[in-house]
Amino acid sequence: MDVNKNRMKFPLMLSFLIFSMLLNSMGVIILQLSEEISYKGLGFLESFKDIPMALVSLLCVNFIARTGNKNALIFALIFVVVSCFALPLVDTFWFFKIWLSIIGVSFALAKIAVFSIIKNNFRDEHLASTMSRVEASFMIGIFIVNIGFGSLLSSPYAAYWKYGFWLIALLSIINLIMLKPVPIEEMHASSGKSSSGKFRFLASPKIIFFFMIIFLMVFVEQSFNSWLPSFYKNNLKVDSYFALQSTAFLALFSFFGRLVTSKLILRFHWFRLVVICLLIIFIILGVSQILITNFYDKARLIIICLIPLTGLFLSPLYPLYNSEVLNKIPKEKTHFFLSIVVICSSLGSSFGSLYMAMIFYEKLSYFYPLCIILPLLIIFGLTFFLNKTSKIND
Repeated sequence: MDVNKNRMKFPLMLSFLIFSMLLNSMGVIILQLSEEISYKGLGFLESFKDIPMALVSLLCVNFIARTGNKNALIFALIFVVVSCFALPLVDTFWFFKIWLSIIGVSFALAKIAVFSIIKNNFRDEHLASTMSRVEASFMIGIFIVNIGFGSLLSSPYAAYWKYGFWLIALLSIINLIMLKPVPIEEMHASSGKSSSGKFRFLASPKIIFFFMIIFLMVFVEQSFNSWLPSFYKNNLKVDSYFALQSTAFLALFSFFGRLVTSKLILRFHWFRLVVICLLIIFIILGVSQILITNFYDKARLIIICLIPLTGLFLSPLYPLYNSEVLNKIPKEKTHFFLSIVVICSSLGSSFGSLYMAMIFYEKLSYFYPLCIILPLLIIFGLTFFLNKTSKIND
C-alpha cells in the first residue's frame, strides 16, 4: 500500500505542476500584451479563466462522482493537451479568452479530483504532508514557466513564444501515460444527502471563516504571481527577462517553503506555523515599503532581492489551511466542499487581478507591498477565529 501511495504522489504532483505553468503564464501574457492592451483590459482577462472555473465547479461534482476522481483528472489533462496545441495556431487576442476558459474549467476538474484523491488515500498529518508536497510542485511550475518563457523571450526566437505551450502539452501526455496504471482508492459522493443538508454544512462558522481565508489567500497569491513582474518592470526598472525572474525566484522560495512545511506539519501544530509565517511576511513587506519610500536609490538592489523571499513564508499557508479543514470533512461531502473551495479560489484570483490592475492603472504601484499587506491583515485576524472554532455541522 505504501508503494502504491508513493506511485500515486508523483502523477498528482506533476498534474499540479502542469496546471501551475498554465495558470501562471498570465505574467508572461500580461508582459507580452501590455503594449497593445491597457492594464485595465488585461485585468479583466484573468476573469475568462476564473469565472468559468467558478461556474463549472459545482457541475463538476456530479460528473466526478459518476466517472471517479482518476478519470476526471485524465479528462482535464486531455483538455490541456488539445487547447495548448491549438493556442499558437490561432493568432488573435480573442482566442486567449477561449483558451483561458478551457484551462479554468480543466483546473476545476483537476483540483477537485486531486484533493479528493488525497482525502481518500491519506490520513491526518500524512494528508497535510502530501498536500504540501503537491502544492510545492505548483510552485515549481511557476518557477519553470517564468524561467522558460523568460529565456525564450530574451532569445532570437522571441516571436515564437506561444509555441512554448506545446512543451506543456507534451508534458501532459507523459503524465497521462504515468497516471493510467496507478491504482487509486475511489470514494464516490453519496447521492442520498439533500441539497439543504449541504447548505447547512456550509453554514458552519469554521467553514465560513475558512472560505473567507481561501478567497483572500488566492487574492494575495494572484497579486504576486501575475503582477510582480509588472511591478519590477515599472517601478524597479528592470527589463522583461529579469522581471519574469522575480516571479520565478518567488516560486522557487515558495517551493522550498512548502517542502519544508510538509516535514514540519508532522511535528508542529498548523496554527503555530501559520502565525509565524504571517508575522515574517509582514516584516518583509513592511521593510520593502519603507525602503521603496525612503531609500529607493540606495536600496533598489536590496528591494529586488528581498520581495521574492516572501514566497518562503507565504506558500505554506494555503495547504496548511486546506489540510486543517479537509481533515475534518466527511468523505461523502468532499466533492461538494472542494467545489466551493474552487469557487472561492477562482473569485479570489479574479478580484486579486482586478485589484492590482486598478492599482497599476491609477499609478499607485509605488505602494505595491503595502497593498498586499492589507488583505494579509484580514487573513491574520480570521486565522484566530478559525483556530478557536472546532465544530463543523453535519
